[in-house]
Amino acid sequence: MSNDLFDLTGKVAVVTGASANGGVGHALALGFARYGADVVAADIDEEGARVTVEEVRALGRKSMAVYCDISKPEDVAKLFTEVDERFGQVDILVNVPYALPSRVRPHELTLEAWHKTLSVSLVGYFLCAQQAIRRMLKQGTGGSILNIGSIAGVSALGRGNFPYSVAKGGVNQMTKELAVEYAGQGIRVNAILPAQILTPGLKKELLADPRFGDRLRQRVLVGIPINRMLEPEDLVGAAIFLCSDAAVAVTGVLLPVDGGNLALNAGGSHTWPTE
Repeated sequence: MSNDLFDLTGKVAVVTGASANGGVGHALALGFARYGADVVAADIDEEGARVTVEEVRALGRKSMAVYCDISKPEDVAKLFTEVDERFGQVDILVNVPYALPSRVRPHELTLEAWHKTLSVSLVGYFLCAQQAIRRMLKQGTGGSILNIGSIAGVSALGRGNFPYSVAKGGVNQMTKELAVEYAGQGIRVNAILPAQILTPGLKKELLADPRFGDRLRQRVLVGIPINRMLEPEDLVGAAIFLCSDAAVAVTGVLLPVDGGNLALNAGGSHTWPTE
């Protein structure tokens, strides 16, 4: 074990959803590189993934971009085959992508929209985890899988988030089950549960929607005691911890990175009355 518990030198991290679009996967890919890992940037935005690769290489680490739609088994298999050919090992997998649900009430939701959300936000995570675990078992050196979950998998968000919340609840339980199944082989599986993050998707799909906009922002802030929405970079420290030797005995954990959201009672408030 390194004297620096957070040192990831010599590790290969596969980060899905790693396009250079200012989202969570982009921030985590660069974060892992800063701590020494070589990075595979996978995304359906192939050009954005290439930009991430250049940024990783500028940090002195090896990197490659791979087109991958994680909802498609053949894409996931191809991703890991390319990792085998280039790096010959997988030490860290980070599952990031999600599909935004149709903003309708559950009784109006189409089966197509339901499947689209779950195929990316849950099934895709399993497909990637399965491929990574097979390699980690063969390597015999263990490894770390990190799922990006959500507070939506713990408590309901409403506002048409039904399939997204169900998917994230599944991610939470998948994290625990895989952690228990493979703990004896040194494979650790954990999840981060963020509150609302100012990703490009949130800005475009919700905050720019006149039905939500500033009214939604203010409603969200009521539930976040630190009184701001999260930035993608807010997840980097927790991710490095969970995937490093600093967390060598940590597995099956659902770690909130939520500004205090889950700690706040639904009837409580982080503000004081002015009168």
